Amino acid sequence: MSRSQSRRPRRTIADASERIERLASQSAVVIFSISTCCMCHAVKRLFCSLGVSPAVHEIDYDSDRKRMEKVLMGLLGSSTAVPVVFIGGKLVGSMDSVMAAHINGSLIPMLKDAGALWL
Repeated sequence: MSRSQSRRPRRTIADASERIERLASQSAVVIFSISTCCMCHAVKRLFCSLGVSPAVHEIDYDSDRKRMEKVLMGLLGSSTAVPVVFIGGKLVGSMDSVMAAHINGSLIPMLKDAGALWL
């Protein structure tokens, strides 16, 4: 086998973007997080306190972390990549967007519409 045949294909930003889209649509609530991030911890605790079990993807354990961070920063239009929350496959945003939705009363209906809450 030649050297070029034994190499794995190079991953691209487009690959990371497609992967994030796929992961974001696999559960009612998806959080992209870094395990040591206090804001990520706070948003995960918020959902748990509401009775929601989000799918959490800790990107610091991902072999494609750098590309995923770039894609997530691009989605948020921010220099901070996490936390990023998707509900029903749709981007909600980071902690401030989630908290604003919680305070203004729109978070619970979003969670119900996505099938994350039944009551």
